Amino acid sequence: MRWLALSVEADVEAVEAVSEIFGRLGRGSAIEPLRLEADASDEQALRPDPAAGYRVTAWVPEDAEAPGAVERTQKALWHLRAFDLRPMTELQVTPVDDADWATAWRDGYEVQRIGRLRIVPSWLEAPEDDGIVVRLDPGMAFGTGIHPTTRGCLEMLQRLEPMPEAVLDVGCGSGILALSALALGAGRAVGYDTDSAAVEASRINAERNEMADRFEVRKGTLTDDEPARFPLVLANLVAPVLIELAPRLAAVSSPGGTLIASGIIDSRLDEVLAALTDAGFDETDRLEAGEWVTLRCVRSA
Repeated sequence: MRWLALSVEADVEAVEAVSEIFGRLGRGSAIEPLRLEADASDEQALRPDPAAGYRVTAWVPEDAEAPGAVERTQKALWHLRAFDLRPMTELQVTPVDDADWATAWRDGYEVQRIGRLRIVPSWLEAPEDDGIVVRLDPGMAFGTGIHPTTRGCLEMLQRLEPMPEAVLDVGCGSGILALSALALGAGRAVGYDTDSAAVEASRINAERNEMADRFEVRKGTLTDDEPARFPLVLANLVAPVLIELAPRLAAVSSPGGTLIASGIIDSRLDEVLAALTDAGFDETDRLEAGEWVTLRCVRSA
């Protein structure tokens, strides 16, 4: 069998949206940074250069359904460009032999070194250092440690001492944030996601890290019916969703508990802060990476 590789080069702001479109094809997608740069925190490591952008690729069988899949993807990308999500190239379609496809989607992935954490694709060896390993199969921008908002959350997590016992991850994606919190010392985690594929990915990654008994993943979104209160809430979403969910995030946060919120483009920061403040949060820390901001807030007692 032959395959078609569908690929787009996109600015960091559009990577997650492009990956979601490619994920609809049902064959998974891969994200490759176009350029690597030295990691200031680890002189032996490289990290993606967000300014250079990324290549997002998906594969579909070259069969009778392929033309329709390509056309649907082109239309979805056209609609995405209408939102003016920074530059992206036209869709490229390239034939790939079956033997090459079997490993092509793995090309370009490296171990992500983020502070003490090592985000390791399952087929790679973990580095021989004292880092804390989280094994994860890539596929989504918010699930690999590549996107600045994910990195921001992972960096902010490591500023918490001690790690709270219980964690709620709203919009858990691949499970990377909850699993990292567990690896850093949390006792248990609950994750929500509206995407069935994300829920399944989180469960598989929990099993991969031998944490399935400590990580409960639920399909759906955070509602007013959530009875538990959590000392740590993670919300790597987007500004409009953070604004909408601010009262619910406060309702599930323990008094004095911590919220780590990201997915915030700097032009919407004031709106997000206003919503979180109105809901009862006080900002205590922030991280900035280009146009993206990660916040650490504390719920008023």
